[in-house]
Amino acid sequence: MKWNIKKTVFVACIGLVCIGIVGFKAADNRSFQIIKNLDIFNAVYKELDMFYVDSIDPGKVIQDGIEGMLSQTDPYTEYYPEDDNTIKEMTTGKFGGIGSYIQYYKAKDRIIISGPAEDSPAARAGLRIGDIILAVDGKDMIRGKDTPQVFSNKVSKNLRGEPGTVALIKIERPTLDGKGEIKEVKITRETIKTIPVPYYAMVTDSIGYINMSTFAVENCSKDLKKALIGLKEKGAQSFVIDLRNNGGGLLNEAVNCVNFFVPKNQEIVNTKGKTKAAMMTYKTENEPMDLDVPLAVLVNGETASASEIFSGSLQDLDRAVIVGNRTFGKGLVQTVRPLPYNSSMKVTTSKYYIPSGRCIQAIDYSNRNADGTIARVPDSLTNVFHTVAGREVRDGGGIRPDIEVKGEELPNIIFYLLNDYVIFDYATRYVLQHPIPAPLEDFQITDVDYADFKQFVKGRKFSYDRQSEAALKKLKDIAKFEGYADDAKDEFAALEKKLIHNLDRDLDYFKKDIKGAIASEVVKRYYFTKGTIVEQLKDDPDLKKAISILRDKEQYNYILRKK
Repeated sequence: MKWNIKKTVFVACIGLVCIGIVGFKAADNRSFQIIKNLDIFNAVYKELDMFYVDSIDPGKVIQDGIEGMLSQTDPYTEYYPEDDNTIKEMTTGKFGGIGSYIQYYKAKDRIIISGPAEDSPAARAGLRIGDIILAVDGKDMIRGKDTPQVFSNKVSKNLRGEPGTVALIKIERPTLDGKGEIKEVKITRETIKTIPVPYYAMVTDSIGYINMSTFAVENCSKDLKKALIGLKEKGAQSFVIDLRNNGGGLLNEAVNCVNFFVPKNQEIVNTKGKTKAAMMTYKTENEPMDLDVPLAVLVNGETASASEIFSGSLQDLDRAVIVGNRTFGKGLVQTVRPLPYNSSMKVTTSKYYIPSGRCIQAIDYSNRNADGTIARVPDSLTNVFHTVAGREVRDGGGIRPDIEVKGEELPNIIFYLLNDYVIFDYATRYVLQHPIPAPLEDFQITDVDYADFKQFVKGRKFSYDRQSEAALKKLKDIAKFEGYADDAKDEFAALEKKLIHNLDRDLDYFKKDIKGAIASEVVKRYYFTKGTIVEQLKDDPDLKKAISILRDKEQYNYILRKK
C-alpha cells in the first residue's frame, strides 16, 4: 500500500500534536493552571458584576483580590495603583509636601502634627508638635468610618502635592487654659528629601559618632562621606556608625558606603533569583577613604536590609566590631516592575549573599504553617560560615553582633504613658510654660519638673494594666480549676496585697526611665530630630560599649583576630 505525500504530512502533524500535548502536560501543566484560574477569576467577576443584587466597586474588588494574592508571598511584594507615589518616594527619598510627620490623636479623634523636620516648610511656617489638623485647603479632616491608619493616610495625601503649590491648613493649637486656639497657616509645598545623616559629632576627643537613619536616598553615601571628613578634621581617629532603627534602602548605596573602608574591587553582595537579571554581583568601584581606621557599628532589631548589608559585610571582612542586638534579618531584594495604566509592583526577585556567602534572611515565607503563619528560622537550623579571618558567623537570622549589649526592657507603665499620650501632652504643656529652652547638651527634666509631671498624671486619672495583676488572676484561675484555690487562699491574699495598684510607687520606682522618655519628647519640640538623638545618647549602653572597645586597641584587635 502506497502512502501519498498528503497522508505522510497529515500523520506527521498528528504525531507532532500528540508529542506537543504530552510535552505540555509534562512540562507546562503549571502554565495551564495559571490560564485556567485566571479565566475562572475573570468569569467570577463578570458574574458578580452582572447578577449580584447590589453594585460593586470594580477598583476595590480587584484591589482586594490582588492583596489576597499577594498575601501568599512576603510583606515586601506590593502593588501600587496609579495615584500612589510610594515607589517614587522609596527609590529617591523625595516627595512634595510640607515636611512633617503626622499621627492619629485618639483624645480628639483627629490627626496631629507629630514632628516637623528642621528647616522644613512646616517648621518655617510655625507648625508645632501637638497642633491638631482641622482642615486642609478648605476640606474638613474628619475620620468618619475610616480606621485611624486609613484616616492618617488620607490626611497625608491631602498635605502632599506638587512642589510650589500652596496648602491652607486650619489647625487647633493647644493652650495652657485648655481651650485651644484656631489658626490658619499657608504653607508652600516643597520637594522634601529625607536626611540620611541627621546627626554627627565627636563623642570623645578622638572618637567620632555618625547617626545614619536610612539608605533610601539617592547618593546618601555622599552624606556619610561628608560626616567622615568633617569629623576627621575635628580629630576623629575612630568612628561609631549608628544604624539602629535604620530600615535600609538602596543596595548600591550600602555598597558605596562599605567602599569607604574596604579596597576597590572587593565583592560585597551577590544576588540570586529565578531570572538571569536577578543574578548580580556588586563590587566596590572606588578607592577607599581609610582602610585602617577602627570602626564600631551599632545595630538593633530594627536594623534591616541595606543596613544589614553594610554591617554584615564589614563583619564578614573583619573590618568593624558590631555592637548591640541581633538585626531584623531581611535578606530579600525587591525590583520595581511597571504595570498597565501607570500602576506598578514591587516584587521580591532575589536573595542577597554577603562576603562570607551567607544570606541573613530570618523568615522563610515559602514555608508556611497549616494556619498560614510563619516563623523565624530557628538557630539550630542555621549554617556556619566564616569571616576572612576565620571567625564563625551564621546565616538565617540577621546579623549577630560581636558584642551583644542587653538593654533594659521598657517598663510597662511607660508603654501606657506613651500609648495614652500622657507624656506627649505633658511635653506640649512643658513647652508652653518654657518658651526658651536650656542648651541641648545641658537639658534635663529636673526633680521639680518630675513632681509637676506626677500631678499632671494624677489629674488625667491615669490607670494602666499591670502584668503582675494579670498573671496573678490567671494563676488563681488555674489553681481554682485544679482544686488548689482553697488551700492557697491565704497566700493569694498576701500576694494580692503586695501587688495592689499604687501609682505613686510606680512613678517613683521607674522615675529614671520615665524622665528619660519625657526629656526625649520635650527636646524634639525645641531641637527636632537632632535633639532626640542627642538626648538618647546621654545614657546609651550601646554607645558606651562601642567607645570602650575603640579605646582598647588590644580588645578591638582580639575581636577581629587582627595581629
